[in-house]
Amino acid sequence: MPRRRARWPGFLLLAISLALAAGLFVRHREAQLELTRLVAAADLAGPQRRVVPPARLDEEAKNAEAVVRSLTLPWATLVQAVERASTRDVALLQLQPDAESRVLRLTAEARNREAMFEYVRRLGAAPGLSDTHVVSHQVQRDDPLRPVQFSVQALLR
Repeated sequence: MPRRRARWPGFLLLAISLALAAGLFVRHREAQLELTRLVAAADLAGPQRRVVPPARLDEEAKNAEAVVRSLTLPWATLVQAVERASTRDVALLQLQPDAESRVLRLTAEARNREAMFEYVRRLGAAPGLSDTHVVSHQVQRDDPLRPVQFSVQALLR
């Protein structure tokens, strides 16, 4: 017959664990109550006032003005102008409106120079844009089709 082990060490360990858990629970509850009391006292003391330096205020005002300028761009007119000027021979790569200087910059790739010039003419005829011109162009010699990558700039009316 196998010998039975004594159970009292296990019960002792269980009792110690329960006592420790109860003690930790009480301390946790007290800490929560203290935290609640401190938060309530801080709320009663009033909101903390931050002093913002004037330079920071000027910077934030300039940032807000830039956002407003960006939002007031004639986005619908821009998109329509770019869509109307598009052809199958030209792929638009990048569109960069600059709200502050009211300039639209486009980067595109055309099958050939004639397609590039036709695109610029069509873009220049679009309402809402003026002074449309090619800023730079380059034939992509590493591509067997030799497309022309170009940049266009136009003023926003």
